[in-house]
Amino acid sequence: MMRFSLPPLLSRLWQVPNALTQSAARLQPARAFTLTPTSQKNPLPPRPPPPPEEDIEESYLKGSGPGGQKINKTNSAVQLKHIPTGIVVKCQATRSRTQNRKIARTLLAQKLDDLNNGEESRSAIVGEVKRKKAASAAKKSRRKYKLLEEERQGAAEGPGASEESADITPAPEEAKAQDASKSQDAGKTPDEGKA
Repeated sequence: MMRFSLPPLLSRLWQVPNALTQSAARLQPARAFTLTPTSQKNPLPPRPPPPPEEDIEESYLKGSGPGGQKINKTNSAVQLKHIPTGIVVKCQATRSRTQNRKIARTLLAQKLDDLNNGEESRSAIVGEVKRKKAASAAKKSRRKYKLLEEERQGAAEGPGASEESADITPAPEEAKAQDASKSQDAGKTPDEGKA
């Protein structure tokens, strides 16, 4: 059986197969992995921590809106007031008071982050990323339909029409002269044009 060796650099990238299980003529790529975590190009800032409990005034309210009688009878809606700033947050996302408390605290932390950091807050950055993605998708869609429209126009003109029109295009000065003569001819009656 013939055995061959690879240069040291390639031997790290390729594994020579076992002669008993596979053909020696084939090479298999080695599986490469990294131990470093992959990260985004521009990672988002961390979620803001909720404010301390002594700065929060918490109250439980009866729910309102759709959901039947049960939601209107229980005090599952949570209202938080941040005492130093006066910001009030109300949450009635679920029927569970404990889940509503957690959600209300995250909403309050987000509002405080917006107030303190403005354009640098997490929600502002997330909104900007979403806006850029939507704009990119809209641009891609416009480009796609523009190409489709150009293809339709090219197909309507005929298979060789685009090549012919590319060869006969006049220079800018000639095009202006042709446009001027067309506009002068348009003002004449058919009898004047023949004379």
